[in-house]
Amino acid sequence: MSVRTAEQLTAYRVKLDTRFAEVDGVFAACMAEAMSSLSTRGIDAYLDAARILGKLGRGAAPMLIFLEEWPSVAAIVGEDSLPEVMQQVSKLQRSPNSRAIAPLLQNLAAVARRLPSAEQLNDFLILVQDLTARTTGSIHGHHTTFPSPGLPEFLAQAPRLLNQLSLAGVKNWVDYGIRNYQHHPERQAEYFSLQSADSRAVMQRERHGTLFVDVERQLDLYLRGLWNDTEQLVPYSTAFDELRKPIPYYDKLGIRVPDVQEDAGSIKAIDRYRATLAHIVGHRRFSLPQIADNWSPFQRMAVEFFEDCRIETLLMREYPGLRRIFLGLHPKPIENACDPANTSCLRHRLAMLSRALLDPEHGYTDADLLVFTQRFHAMMAAGESSTREIAGLALSYVTKTRRPSDQLARVHFDNTVIDYRDDNRQLWQFIEPGDEEEAFDEKRKIEPDINITGLLPRHYPEWDYHSQSFRPDWVSVFEALHPSGNAADIDKLLQKNAGTAKQLKRILDLLKPQDKVRIRYQEEGSELDLDVAIRSLIDFKGGAQPDPRINMSHRTAGRDIAVSLVLDLSESLNEKVAGSEQTILQRSQEAVSLLAWAIDQLGDPLAIAGFSSNTRFDVRYQHIKGFGEVWGDEVKARLAAMQAGYSTRMGAAMRHAGHYLGKRKADKKLMLILTDGQPADIDVADPRALIEDARQAVNELDTDGIFTYCISLDAKADEYVSDIFGRHYTVIDRIESLPQKLPALFLSLTR
Repeated sequence: MSVRTAEQLTAYRVKLDTRFAEVDGVFAACMAEAMSSLSTRGIDAYLDAARILGKLGRGAAPMLIFLEEWPSVAAIVGEDSLPEVMQQVSKLQRSPNSRAIAPLLQNLAAVARRLPSAEQLNDFLILVQDLTARTTGSIHGHHTTFPSPGLPEFLAQAPRLLNQLSLAGVKNWVDYGIRNYQHHPERQAEYFSLQSADSRAVMQRERHGTLFVDVERQLDLYLRGLWNDTEQLVPYSTAFDELRKPIPYYDKLGIRVPDVQEDAGSIKAIDRYRATLAHIVGHRRFSLPQIADNWSPFQRMAVEFFEDCRIETLLMREYPGLRRIFLGLHPKPIENACDPANTSCLRHRLAMLSRALLDPEHGYTDADLLVFTQRFHAMMAAGESSTREIAGLALSYVTKTRRPSDQLARVHFDNTVIDYRDDNRQLWQFIEPGDEEEAFDEKRKIEPDINITGLLPRHYPEWDYHSQSFRPDWVSVFEALHPSGNAADIDKLLQKNAGTAKQLKRILDLLKPQDKVRIRYQEEGSELDLDVAIRSLIDFKGGAQPDPRINMSHRTAGRDIAVSLVLDLSESLNEKVAGSEQTILQRSQEAVSLLAWAIDQLGDPLAIAGFSSNTRFDVRYQHIKGFGEVWGDEVKARLAAMQAGYSTRMGAAMRHAGHYLGKRKADKKLMLILTDGQPADIDVADPRALIEDARQAVNELDTDGIFTYCISLDAKADEYVSDIFGRHYTVIDRIESLPQKLPALFLSLTR
């Protein structure tokens, strides 16, 4: 630690102004995380809030919880959410519910991971406030004496609820509990702790749709991989705005999408998200803002419909598969459904036109619609056109089809809402400021981002053996492709072990599947099936229809094994092997190279990854070889660059490796864990905690049909390794024998 950093920590500790001795043990670590994720202003607010929590008279717990949890919350939802959180704490402190402050702060990070936007977290706090107000002091007519029986239970269960329900579903679940158990404290506590059958039944009833947080990773990859767009995705809830349901939009803070989507007919919920993102990307690529002050609302609405169709046409040219999704989500209004005698039909006409512009088989007969559909496609055929040109066409349409009834207050909305489209705020600029204006300084054209180096974290639960329950979304696993080194270094290691490789080769030849099965009557295959080919030729010469299935192929009816090799890359691997100049890491590198060569000789699919951890917030998982990669120079180069550091959070790494191995189609799925020590991390004081979590991870993998086996290089492993893996482990005391023993052990496991 530098002198300057030490001085900063001292100043921060003085500002915290507390005498709680427990704070000293975690303060440096908490501040290190805070300084990496908070601004200078955010750090000042962080310390001010912690000082206030320390003076509430509730002991050290609220301050300690806040110091540990807030930096990770702020990293997800932003540090500007702190005033709302502290306002909620203040309300609880002034009420009989002050004991609920600790559970609120304790579960805030897990809640934020399921509600990853400031707006959603604020909606959750509003829900907490509503529950507090409606259940506090309502027992037997007392108004100030009794705390809410359900509030602490709800806060403890909030992460579990949000794992299964949208925020709207949680709100409905809470409303049901309040309505039915407001005056029954015991039953209220049972309901909000998910102990009653009624509570679980209502939760099951509210489970529907696909939660954004469950597909966020897929959508982020879709946005980056398909559209080369790195914009942040920010969910919003539809549960707290009853008068005007929010719709997708984007601004300088990110792309806003609903927190839950349901299937729409044959279109899956995730494809609804993809349609929205594709549409918004189209605007970001192709749309340019127009001056809106001199145009009427009707004219602007027409421009928006035409421009939406223009960018979707351009998107479908690039990816024709989008047509099915767009048309599956786009309403198809009935042509004569709107009566212009007493209703404004402009929106209905524009929705029909929008459908016609995208769907060649629209079936409409309106003359004006057909004319403007033809003009639109003529413009698009001439080139990409532009927003200004399409706006001119839209204004011509409004002028041509204007009716007196368009001014009526009653508007026909049935079957006209295209809910995957955004609100088009980016299309307009206002010279004169007004109520409609929103600051929009987004860069319009998308440039490639060359700084994309990693993926969004994947969150996993961790087992708490004290409470015999999971901590939801407790561990953050960051995965990346391992850096590359010099592939020739691995070739030298293989050459060094040429004698061992020669012995293995003889065993491998015996293990290789020999029982090939011929598959005949194939239209495409590896070789010609002469009997069938001759018969087909005779049929052809005789004027009969020949059989086109004249090829055959082969498959092996032997081994069907997928292997995932998970390497512990913690700091202890940098220690030297007794009596040698080599480190444990170098010996492990040698052994893994030989094992990978052997598995490649057998033809078994193999994945190799290394892991290390620096608290639960930073578990690093680096891919060295994927199942689909061949054993070649690229993989050897990554293996040559292996480095060791940090700690060993084994359970999280096994769960993440199991995520990929579980998707393989194989009769046997084997996970090998190569480690030199017991699970441990710097943020876990109890030495049994991560051992028990790793044991639970092994049980989970076993349930999923994945066989786990540990190769330990720790001479003292017998004290703990059997607690994790049962009898499925081997301890290699003499590390110098690892290159010979590891491949032989694999062969015995898969013989």
